[in-house]
This record gives sequence, C-alpha cells and structure tokens, in this order.
Amino acid sequence: MSTLEVRNLVKEFKVRDGLRRSTLRAVNDVSFTLSAGRTVAVVGESGSGKSTVARMIAQLETPTSGEILLDDAAIGRRGRALADYRHQVQMVFQDPFASLNPYHSVEHHLARPLKLHGVARGKDVLPAVYGLLERVNLTPAPVFAEKRPHEMSGGQRQRIAIARALAPGARFLVADEPVSMLDVSIRLGVLNLLARLQREENLGVLYITHDLATARHFSDEIVVMYRGDVVEQGPSDEVILDPQHDYTKTLLAAAPEPSRHGRLRDEVRAELAAG
Repeated sequence: MSTLEVRNLVKEFKVRDGLRRSTLRAVNDVSFTLSAGRTVAVVGESGSGKSTVARMIAQLETPTSGEILLDDAAIGRRGRALADYRHQVQMVFQDPFASLNPYHSVEHHLARPLKLHGVARGKDVLPAVYGLLERVNLTPAPVFAEKRPHEMSGGQRQRIAIARALAPGARFLVADEPVSMLDVSIRLGVLNLLARLQREENLGVLYITHDLATARHFSDEIVVMYRGDVVEQGPSDEVILDPQHDYTKTLLAAAPEPSRHGRLRDEVRAELAAG
C-alpha cells in the first residue's frame, strides 16, 4: 500500500521586530502517516501550523528539519526526483478565486498539467480534459472546458482545482481548507466529491481544516495541532467522542450543535407566539 509519511517535521521562520531578529517555530516535531485510500484531517485554529505542514508536504516550503517519505523513500529536493514527487502529490488550495488564472479557459488549466507531466499529448489532450471534468461531476464536459473562471460558481471553480490536481495522476491530495471560502450550501458537495475520489480511486487525502465536525465525518484519523505542536491524534471517532487534551475539548465546545440550535429556535418561536 502506498504511503506518505511525515517524520519529526519542523519549520522555523526568521522574523524581525525593528532591529531585533528572532526565530519563530511554526511547526514542531510533527509526525503522521497517510495511506492510499484513507483521509487524515489536520485540525486547528488559525496559527496552529496546519497550513504550514500542508505547504511543506506540497514542497512549497522547505522543512527546517525532519523527513517526508513517499513509499518509505525520502523525497528528492530538486530535478527529476522532485518532479516525480510532485507528479504523485498535488495540492488543492483554499481560495478557488485566486488559484485559477482568470485569463485562461478551463481547457487551458487542465491541459497544461497533462502536457507538463506527460500524461497526454497531441490529439489525446482534449479527451483527457473531458475525462477530468467528468471525474469531478462537471458535465457536459465540452461546455465547461470552454468556460473561464469568472463564468463559474465558487464550488465549480474548486472542482476545477481538484481536477487540475488529479491531472498529473496524483495518488495523494493535500486539500488546504478546500471549502472554507465556499457558500455553506455547496460545501457538502465538494467534500462528498473528495470522499468519493478517495474511495473509488484509492486516493490518500490530507484534509486541512478548523472544523472538527467535517473532520470527523470525512476522515479516518484526526491530528489536532496547537501552536505548532500535535496535541492529540487518533481515529476520528475516538478523538471526537473521547478527547484527551484540553485544547481538543475547547475546539469541540466551540463547535455549533445542531440539536441545541433547534431547541433555541423552537424556544424563540414559542416566545413570539406567546407575545
């Protein structure tokens, strides 16, 4: 089984405050394993270091120390070895409005990675583009291939971003808060798409989020981060139903409870009727 493993990952940034220079440790000794066909959620509030972990795995940031291994082999830092890693590990960014070039069509966005990674060439490119669109439920594919980003909704743009990540033949997707900038009404559709791809295509999905509720329902394992440290990790149900760390308990307490809101709504309606 294919695995993507993070071992003792550390990331430090040099910061300057006037004439003073100091070091900020954004990620401290983080370790976990993502297997093909499974989803691991990294959960924490803003500033916890979760997105920095995602960017290091996607090779957009260089770790200060620690290792990232693909199928038990350390990844290459440059040249062909790095290109092969990126062929297999792709990232879906948080903002579907900024991650697509507004001047280019959907066909261009999807054809480019197909060509760069040697997946399709010549007359095979357009059918491959249509195939990617169908995999993310954007049909009829020829119609969407001609569109530009401004002609689509946020949810459709994020589906294009997912299709682009799939184009090189990726086995692992790093999804950095993929639904946080979408309307609530369409978030579930994008999460269900990721879950289907993970299940049907044996993808490994690293789901970065601040939302413990979706982390529980869409992941097999949860890693909770606080100020750069992993404070709790384990199977999703265990972490949610029997949290051990105070920070995890705080996150759970801050999450909305649908049943509680239902009771409050009924109480308000009763007061209005009585008044």
